[in-house]
Amino acid sequence: MSRERAILHAPIVSTILRLSAPNALIVLVQAAVVVAETVFVGTLGRDALAANAVVFPFVVLMQTMSTGAMGGGVSSAVARALGAGDSERARAVALHAIIIALGFGLFFTVLMQALGPAIYRTLGAEGRVLELALTYSDLLFAGVVLVWTQNTLVSLVRGTGNMKLPTTIMLGSSLLQIVLGFVLTIGVGPVRSIGISGIAVSLLTASAVGSLATLAFLAAPSARVRLTVVGVRPRPAMFFDIFRVGGVAIFFSLQNAFAVMVMSGVVAGFGAAAVAGYGISARLEMLQIPIAFGFGAALVPMVGMNVGAGQIERARRVALIGSLLAGAVSGLIGLIFAIAPSLWSSLYTADIAVQAATATYLTRVGPTLGAFAFGICLYFATQGSGRVLGPVLAASGRLVLIGLGAWAVLAVGWGYDWLCLMVAGAMAAYGLVAYAVLHFSTWRRPGG
Repeated sequence: MSRERAILHAPIVSTILRLSAPNALIVLVQAAVVVAETVFVGTLGRDALAANAVVFPFVVLMQTMSTGAMGGGVSSAVARALGAGDSERARAVALHAIIIALGFGLFFTVLMQALGPAIYRTLGAEGRVLELALTYSDLLFAGVVLVWTQNTLVSLVRGTGNMKLPTTIMLGSSLLQIVLGFVLTIGVGPVRSIGISGIAVSLLTASAVGSLATLAFLAAPSARVRLTVVGVRPRPAMFFDIFRVGGVAIFFSLQNAFAVMVMSGVVAGFGAAAVAGYGISARLEMLQIPIAFGFGAALVPMVGMNVGAGQIERARRVALIGSLLAGAVSGLIGLIFAIAPSLWSSLYTADIAVQAATATYLTRVGPTLGAFAFGICLYFATQGSGRVLGPVLAASGRLVLIGLGAWAVLAVGWGYDWLCLMVAGAMAAYGLVAYAVLHFSTWRRPGG
């Protein structure tokens, strides 16, 4: 209750920073997981690395959908209910959220079992690479419901404004994933390597442990939102309350992934060095999403509770200030690597041509990373208001600008540097449109 009073009445900036601080640690640890797993798979050879690269985007998609999209919808619904003083509704949200997580997990199990081979062939996997990709993918997606369950349960807790417990759960889960990944993929002592399957087993095991730990907390009498099935029946209205935020937000995750795919296809026409340079640069670009989420995960309950309590203007100030803070952090990162791009490219390659292509991208796009992160964080923040369509459409506009700009660059015959300038323009426009959406949109208290 003291946490909720702070969200509704305490100074905005200090409250945002206090709630965001634990999330920053998670961003760093999860980045370490990605690096560690890449190193582990690298010991298995080039084919295993290629197989991991083919499957990895779909693993990221599952994480962003279950955490930032549907997870945001869950946090938003809980926060708005608590802000309105309706604890019974908040408890009902918990049960409906679990049903949604189970449904999505099973859906993607069936989908990837049926279409996985065709999808990976389309992405260029064949022979031994395809065999390893399917070994990894089939095992992972057979239990992907565990990933959805953990991220949904953690989102329920975040919706109460409690950021410390999710941080503890995710930190423990991530560290367990790294240790198991090392032992099972490389092999230690009497434990033999099970190859690339070790990466899948480590993720699923860590997700299962994280799910059980969060369930234990939500089942305790002291939980702010206690998970229970007693007296709660599934209701279409409750599913709709989650889906009207999380369901729309899924398209945001898909759009970011598709934008990278479009750019990768276009850049391929400028040669291998440009492809490698863009790939290295895109890693920095995509890193801004978890940074924005670090702030945005704190903004969802802050905005949601203030909207639920009828404090609309305070909710809007929270969204704007928090997004500006995220934009400032990413803007500083972008400027540093725009001025000294070799600091980033040298982490991955010593190839002069690739470093030059990376520098071309970062010197042009780096200064606009702040606008990119501002727009993404504002998207997370508006999940708390229950009105996320505008920010998702703003992201759609960025994707359209990238598509049209890429077509224009190719049609006129301009070079790779112009393609980079086009991306920078699309990012800057995205930030401006996201602000306009916030400024002109109307937020209302539930039932108002």
